[in-house]
Amino acid sequence: MPFPTLPAPLARALSERGYADPTPVQAAVLEAAAGARDLLVSAQTGSGKTVAYGLAMADMFFGKGADDGAGEGETLPPPGAPLALVIAPTRELALQVQRELLWLYAPAGGRVTACVGGMDPRREARMLADGTHIVVGTPGRLRDHLERRNLDPTALRAVVLDEADEMLDLGFREDIEFILSGTPPERATYLFSATLPKAIESLAERYQRNALRLAIKGESKGHADIAYRAVRIMPRETEHVVLNLLREADAPTAIVFCNTRNAVRHLQASLTERGFSVVALSGELGQGERNAALQALRDGRARVCVATDVAARGIDLPGLSLVIHADLPHDAEVLQHRSGRTGRAGRKGTSVLLIPNSRRRRAEQMFAIAKVSPDWSGPPSADDIRKLDGERMLSDPLFSEPPAEEDVALAGALLAGKTPEELAALLARVYRTRLPAPEEVSDPGEGRAPRGTSERPPYDPMNPEQIAALGPAVWFRLNLGRRDNADPRRLLPMLTRRGGIGRQEIGAIRIFDRETKFEIRGNAAARFAESFARNGSPEIQVEAIAGDAGPAERKSGPGGPKGFASPRAGKHQRHAERSGPRPDAKPGRNTGRS
Repeated sequence: MPFPTLPAPLARALSERGYADPTPVQAAVLEAAAGARDLLVSAQTGSGKTVAYGLAMADMFFGKGADDGAGEGETLPPPGAPLALVIAPTRELALQVQRELLWLYAPAGGRVTACVGGMDPRREARMLADGTHIVVGTPGRLRDHLERRNLDPTALRAVVLDEADEMLDLGFREDIEFILSGTPPERATYLFSATLPKAIESLAERYQRNALRLAIKGESKGHADIAYRAVRIMPRETEHVVLNLLREADAPTAIVFCNTRNAVRHLQASLTERGFSVVALSGELGQGERNAALQALRDGRARVCVATDVAARGIDLPGLSLVIHADLPHDAEVLQHRSGRTGRAGRKGTSVLLIPNSRRRRAEQMFAIAKVSPDWSGPPSADDIRKLDGERMLSDPLFSEPPAEEDVALAGALLAGKTPEELAALLARVYRTRLPAPEEVSDPGEGRAPRGTSERPPYDPMNPEQIAALGPAVWFRLNLGRRDNADPRRLLPMLTRRGGIGRQEIGAIRIFDRETKFEIRGNAAARFAESFARNGSPEIQVEAIAGDAGPAERKSGPGGPKGFASPRAGKHQRHAERSGPRPDAKPGRNTGRS
């Protein structure tokens, strides 16, 4: 079915982007949002919900709800106090939402301002003072601007909570409630969440008025435009198989997922050494570095992105046609989230999983849960790649263009000293030298690895058997740190709930700038790792550390590094151990929220 009648500028924006028919979530939201009714929507990432709530807000800007001069005209009123506020859990998602709303409202002269952690708050304050129509931000930074009176909420007609379950998992409930309590009571509130746990329903009951609940079902087999492949590999050949898959597909943009930052760094270096233009996305990068990497992918300076799940959440690369899982996803939800980076907006995509024989049963269980039926095969061989190179060379546009006069003259000089066969061979060699050389790889076949082989599976930080073998006390690394506003009061409930353990089974906790290390006691480590991987959001990840958390890190004083705490530490001790304010903070304020 086509889009309903929309304000002319928004209809033009959709047409220019090739939108002909709404997605299921867009159709449901547009039908239900008439009359500025509050909505509680259960919808998955990648379903088109950003455009859905962007269009749902339009009636309040252009229609009867717009009482300040916009009316049914072609443009929005002059920018001033914002008319809409969108709250997102992470910087990447907030910036992605800003980009989507910018193109949607550009024909109407809309101004969309982002306020996120990691950016200069003074610059954001100046942009807010200059006036805007829509503000998109993360909870902590938005609260900072409200408390400093940089953000005026009095004119808000709509508030959107995007991926609300993620925000609660990240410990932002207090910030969200502070923001909502300062907005006008007559506003429309749109709450979007992949799941609807009790905490979300409680939030909706408190801050929404007679909200209409919409449950938008996803595709029964994942994304319909994604072809899944399962490739059998020998674990020691993972990097070689990734290279051959990239060469085989020759995709304009591809993303390769790894489970750890170390794996990302290693694979990026390996592919760069072999001649690929590669960027990396992981939690250790600053916001400026992430933005530069994404821009390199968008403008074609880089064609491959190696990333962790956390860093890639919420990114949208329109030309992305290939996803490679160098490491097996932790569960079916992560599989679908990773794969959903491709096959968007009606385009076709391919998702390839690399599976050693030792992990085949786990992979098949994951496929069954995700309702995915992949095509199984061995890895593409070097001979396969060379054959493709020959076919691509013959179809290269250079071969169909008529030669210039200088080319004909040079060809004559070359023929004077070489035979046509020799020149053709030299041409093929020149063509191949522009491409990374394919690797020789083997297919382990359908069965188990043969007995007597010296190959051992690599250490998997989420494998319960391997974790149990580490000993009675196991250190874990969590990808949240002081810059994410982490402290023991927030971490302990999340670790116990997702990990299915009691507080007495958590030992020391050490909070650093970009990560947290903590100890799980007794025989609970394997159970904790398995439960944590199965429950909750893939945005928050843990990995077991082989050995102690790093004795050298205790050199910072008798109390250990800043952020050291035990679950039994007193409230005042834990409070004192939190990080101090950023250099741009006002005295007495902690602005460490993201």
